[in-house]
Amino acid sequence: MSTQERRERERARRRRLIVTVARELAETEGWEAVTTRRLAERIEYSQPVLYSHFAGKDAIVAAVALEGFAELTAELGKARLRAEDPREALSALIHAYADFARLNPSLYDAMLTLAVDLPFGRPDTPAPLQAAFAEFREAIAAFADDRDTGVLAEIAWGSVHGLVTLTHSGRLPAAHHERRLAMLIDQLTAPAGGGRPASAAGGG
Repeated sequence: MSTQERRERERARRRRLIVTVARELAETEGWEAVTTRRLAERIEYSQPVLYSHFAGKDAIVAAVALEGFAELTAELGKARLRAEDPREALSALIHAYADFARLNPSLYDAMLTLAVDLPFGRPDTPAPLQAAFAEFREAIAAFADDRDTGVLAEIAWGSVHGLVTLTHSGRLPAAHHERRLAMLIDQLTAPAGGGRPASAAGGG
């Protein structure tokens, strides 16, 4: 291994450590506790070394968010692909999303609550964000009919995000969480022209 390769590997290792420690600190104490000074103390680097990897806290939060989107995409994909039919796939994806948000509250905040310098819904949107949205598109495509699949996927994502965020903050009672998700799935799978949802179609 050349000297340059060793330096690049060490730099990558330091960057990985900074992101990991930031996540751990946020999960235990909240994002307010994540400062460059605290991080430098935790990882025993000087602040100039930390700044050589990230411009500041916002850049660290953005790196955590990208990592979170990659993890979310993996969970959504696993849930969707295990399903046996389109409705079950959409239901599994939405529940996997809600579970991810519930189990990783600080990570989810970095991804979709805190202000981060990441472009959403643009040609230059980072690949992890595009991949997560693609999972929604795949799951909702069977129910789009003549509607724009991308817009319907945005509605699905926005709806479940709103529900999990309001539930997590205590604005909506947690006791009704499953009922709300079930109603959302019924609405998303209903025929475009109205009528009964796919789960009820064909029954007596």
